[in-house]
Amino acid sequence: MRTTLLAVAVAVLGATVVVPSAAAAPNAPTWGPCPAGAFPTPDLQCTTLKVPLDYRKPEGRMIDVAVSRLPSKNPEKRRGVLLTNPGGPGGVGLDYPQLLKLVKLPQSVLDEYDVIGFDPRGVGRSTPVTCDLTADQMAVGNLPYAHGPADVVKQAKLAKTEARQCADAATGSMLPYVTTANTARDMDRIRQALGESTVSYLGASYGTYLGAVYTSMFPERSDRFVLDSNLGPDGYDIGAMRGFGRGMEDRFPDFAKFAAAHPEYGLGTTPAQVTAKYYELATRLDRAPVEEFTGSVFRGLTFEGLYSTDLKPLAEQWQTLDQGRAPKLPVPAGAENLLSARFAVLCGDTAWPRSVAGYQVDVAVDRIRYPLIGAATANIAACAFWPSAPVEPKVRITGRGPANVLMVQNERDPGTPLVNARKLRTAFGDRARMVTIDQGGHGAYLFSPNQCGNSTVTEFLETGSRPAHDVFCAAETR
Repeated sequence: MRTTLLAVAVAVLGATVVVPSAAAAPNAPTWGPCPAGAFPTPDLQCTTLKVPLDYRKPEGRMIDVAVSRLPSKNPEKRRGVLLTNPGGPGGVGLDYPQLLKLVKLPQSVLDEYDVIGFDPRGVGRSTPVTCDLTADQMAVGNLPYAHGPADVVKQAKLAKTEARQCADAATGSMLPYVTTANTARDMDRIRQALGESTVSYLGASYGTYLGAVYTSMFPERSDRFVLDSNLGPDGYDIGAMRGFGRGMEDRFPDFAKFAAAHPEYGLGTTPAQVTAKYYELATRLDRAPVEEFTGSVFRGLTFEGLYSTDLKPLAEQWQTLDQGRAPKLPVPAGAENLLSARFAVLCGDTAWPRSVAGYQVDVAVDRIRYPLIGAATANIAACAFWPSAPVEPKVRITGRGPANVLMVQNERDPGTPLVNARKLRTAFGDRARMVTIDQGGHGAYLFSPNQCGNSTVTEFLETGSRPAHDVFCAAETR
């Protein structure tokens, strides 16, 4: 998405923070029709829960969390609830259960669980945050490509303005509390409201970190947890952001091979020629943009296109740009809220480095280490100028808790590269098993053709049975 380039593209709490471990169960929810979303949701029911903005002050200000339910229609087989999160941070999740049904979440899973979605705090139909971002700010994206130190200084000025806007906006007082840990606490409020003693979970991308945090904070409330396309154990910190550079290097050869095998796109007949075309197009657009498509936007467009297992649309977009025309891309609804909530979570979870000179060094290093896009993913962003420090320490992911986590991971994932998924696997220890699939793209379960990976996850959700050891799934095609 143009407005989110590179921007779209954890359990021991510190002793100084006291959070109630249990609270009075919320009143049973009243379910009704769901609001219009990204696509029709005829099977969904929706409700709204009140949760504390600051869990250290449970009787203080309350905010809304919008929740949806895709109920099991087989009471004899129903065993509980499956909370879900599609990623982000900043992404809506209210209609995600319906999307999972559309992409063929197996009927056996739909029978066993009420599938639960929700818009995380700060997002969408929940009490939303804003940074009053302008169209121009959103079009630039979070991390434009930096050709040298001067570009980092230029971006620092923009990032400082964005941070100030977030703090000065009408929802500025909410920002310190729109965090992953508080969203995990909201998930436990959802569990209580549903009258469940435990919850199962299916989370993708950033949702893996959210799930890891929940099952670390509430291990005794966690049943079967599936984490798909995994962040590292520190979540979306500067290491994860710079990891995008590594992820693109891992994934790009798949596209180069695809484009070379399809000479009708005119991008080259060998992977080396396609790679050379990438640099040639980026340089050309840096010098003479085609409408809003600068070299920086082109790099981000390519990065996002590599998320998909279908590489044809990206090849068509390259072809259009190579012909001097601008591809027509949809502008996502709610982009300002998405980016604002993303800032809140990223900057509220982690204290980011503040030295502009330090980012200049990172950019110089990653331009060489990850030449495709490293000088963008290492660039400075609003978190370097965030007005408040995190209100609590980061939740630590460890091996303490039940052995109930199944990780599934594509080998060549641009957004959550395998190297960071392995770090999360190590942090979980024997709590987890990991299924690694020989394929590229972001999203493994259901959104890919690999039956080895899909069947392993489905069996775990159905029966709770995990592989005895980590599993490697060979490449498959439909």
